[in-house]
Amino acid sequence: MEQVDAVVMGAGVVGLAVARALALQGREVWLLEAENAIGTGTSSRNSEVIHAGIYYPQGSLKARLCVDGKNQLYAYAAERGIGYSRCGKLIVATHAAQVPQLQAIIAKAAANGVPDLVLLTREQAQALEPQLNCVAAVLSPSTGIVDSHAFMLALQGDLENAGGLVALNSPVASANCGADVITVVTQDGTELQTSLLINAAGLYAQTLARRFTGLDAAHVPPSHYAKGNYFTLAGRSPFDRLIYPVPEAAGLGVHLTLDLGGQAKFGPDVEWVNSPDDLVVDAARGEAFYAEVRKYWPGLQDGALTAGYAGIRPKIQGPEEAARDFLIQGQSEHGIQGLINLFGIESPGLTSALALGAHVAQMANVQSPKPSAT
Repeated sequence: MEQVDAVVMGAGVVGLAVARALALQGREVWLLEAENAIGTGTSSRNSEVIHAGIYYPQGSLKARLCVDGKNQLYAYAAERGIGYSRCGKLIVATHAAQVPQLQAIIAKAAANGVPDLVLLTREQAQALEPQLNCVAAVLSPSTGIVDSHAFMLALQGDLENAGGLVALNSPVASANCGADVITVVTQDGTELQTSLLINAAGLYAQTLARRFTGLDAAHVPPSHYAKGNYFTLAGRSPFDRLIYPVPEAAGLGVHLTLDLGGQAKFGPDVEWVNSPDDLVVDAARGEAFYAEVRKYWPGLQDGALTAGYAGIRPKIQGPEEAARDFLIQGQSEHGIQGLINLFGIESPGLTSALALGAHVAQMANVQSPKPSAT
């Protein structure tokens, strides 16, 4: 039986950031990933947006970690040569009744430590983006985009340079949470003994947590899957910035984002599904995209959108329930020393990754202090 200081489950962007933070503290870390590559789930099926920290309730983990993570991510990307662009975004009101929502967004952002939002008139917004249709807009200059795969590779490199190990094709079967040690069993029968287990398995975090002997099932929230479909735009993007409508239930509306090559895509929409593996884009959903996009870009031509890809948001609330914060449970919540579960790590998880890693590493120091060097 192998003995290791810390085991992290799930090599998405958050699992990589957590494992990196623990390894940089001097811990021996094993990062277990069920798939044959890092970042194959939610981490590779999103908009690659660096969020400013605008929409989240003041004081929430999402608000605090997004703002901290954004600043860390821009600095990290610049330092490591990771592709990114601080392109900015416009949040647009397409009718007068939405203008108060823009003013509320500015106030919420300021409360979260994002004081740089600017309310624009129709003329000011169209001076920036001539093809935009709106009655008013908010400019968020610190919103951007990042090469998420290059970011994850850099995190993996840091982890491995600090002595950590990434074990691919290593799905976890179960864990036994004892009084002073946790035993992790992979599906091939490998057993690892550890004093620190981090469940960062994203869409499968609840499935794994239900296999943890000693963890009361009452501490495992239900799983809900909000599929987001993306459609790509043929030809050159008409916009230089990201374009978002005012937020809607369960998401931020059908918005336009750009990749670092200038390709535009629209999405995600919100489609509640029963399985985290439901990743096929129904081309027929594109019809609804045309109507939504034309509210802010009337120039969208028929036939210009093609089905792109889909991602799943790991929600811990259902379709009719209010949005919930990141749920990060430690010993004070569930009573098990050395176990930290991360549930509902959806957007802004990519932006927040470095700050999430530091937050979980700090929790780990309280629950399971780093072993002394011998």
